Amino acid sequence: MPRSKKRSSRGGQHGAVQPFSDEDASIETLSRCSSFSDAMSVAEEGVEAGEETAQEDLQYKLKVFIDSTVDKSAKTRQGALDGLKAAMATRILYEFISDRRMTITDSIERCLKKGKGPEQCAAASLACLLCIQLGSGVESEEVFKTLKPIFKNILLDGAANIQARQADVYATMESFESLFMRSYVKEDGSRPSLNPQTTLLHTNALLSWALLLTICTGSQVKAVTHKHLPKLPRLLENDDVNMRIAAGETIALLFELARDMDPEFEYDDWEPLCDKLNSLATDCNKHRAKTDKRKQRSVFRDVLKAVEERDFQTETIRFSTERMTIDSWVRKRTYDAFREFVGSGMNYHLQANEFIRDVFQLGPPMLVDAATLKSMKISRFERHLYNAAAFKARTKARNKFRDKRVDVGEF
Repeated sequence: MPRSKKRSSRGGQHGAVQPFSDEDASIETLSRCSSFSDAMSVAEEGVEAGEETAQEDLQYKLKVFIDSTVDKSAKTRQGALDGLKAAMATRILYEFISDRRMTITDSIERCLKKGKGPEQCAAASLACLLCIQLGSGVESEEVFKTLKPIFKNILLDGAANIQARQADVYATMESFESLFMRSYVKEDGSRPSLNPQTTLLHTNALLSWALLLTICTGSQVKAVTHKHLPKLPRLLENDDVNMRIAAGETIALLFELARDMDPEFEYDDWEPLCDKLNSLATDCNKHRAKTDKRKQRSVFRDVLKAVEERDFQTETIRFSTERMTIDSWVRKRTYDAFREFVGSGMNYHLQANEFIRDVFQLGPPMLVDAATLKSMKISRFERHLYNAAAFKARTKARNKFRDKRVDVGEF
């Protein structure tokens, strides 16, 4: 009963209030708009404050990582290097890094000199990411000149840790030939006896050497083609599948560069080379793993097309609202080299990293607001229809190349 009385009394009070006049309504509307705008401004200030706090937290963590690279504990130094690598691979940190470039370079130098295999690997990878962040300018050139002698010493030191030598291949641009040429099958047909880690080192040396070819002058490419194209097919007989694939892609790259300079370029042992590539593209040896055979056949089908038909299997990379086309072996080798370091952050760097965008001629970074991104997203049903159509087309295309086996018992 008391509750009902309260309600009735409140109702009576509301009933006694006079209705709004036009002037009161306008005042009320203005006050509501004002309060709404105040709430929006407070929300925006809250978002900005949250972003600033997150940025400050990130910078604090990065400073801790940088300080920890000189810690006495090898485990702590390793964790600090890995933390810096992860941050540089997934974010653009130019301003923060530029102010601390010399400090980070000194830390990398110290880890390369005093650290052991895993720590040296992490330091070498961090050096590459540091140059990617700084871009193609004086700053990254100074970093490279500072670390180059150390990289070269580790690379050429046969007694150095094999893992460190493998990682330093990516940061050093000299003496690659002296490494991967040791994997060549000899003229008498005998193969060098190498352990898996050394073979991996030679494979990375070959890939890095191929990356350098993409920026060589025409005269340099001509000299390299004359010297190495007759010898590179020897690597196709290597026992390691990754070495065979690296050799095949490098051969395709050499043919592409040579034909760009001279459309009438001819190779004396063209037919034996095509026969060898065809055998690798259709390899069915039972002593090889299925995964290795599948990977090898896929790559060498493309290599064979490049050598025989001057064709390249175009690939489209989508990131944010943009697309990039990989339409040549030069572009593919460059893309694979960057992806080796930034990993899953490659799409982010393609979108925001000015240096990488300049390498791939994508222009300045595009600024797209959240509303535009939301409007461009397709619905789940539309995505399902697209995937179904793509799956159907892919199945039809694959069926053309599959063997049409017929059950003999039916006849």
